[in-house]
Amino acid sequence: MEQKFREILALNLKVERTRKRLTQEQLAELANISTKHLTKIENAHVTPSAYLLFCLAQALGVSLDKLVYEET
Repeated sequence: MEQKFREILALNLKVERTRKRLTQEQLAELANISTKHLTKIENAHVTPSAYLLFCLAQALGVSLDKLVYEET
């Protein structure tokens, strides 16, 4: 279950980041995290905290559900 969540998040995060035309470096700076940590999230290697999910959503200008729910 956790792996599936990480995969959905990774995909949605990449889609939203590229839609906003942001590099990983730019998004990491906006969310106040390292590029290395963002890369791990986008590769579904780690599960970010709720607070970090909120920060990423804020940095991208999207609602949290846009990042965590699978598109149907």
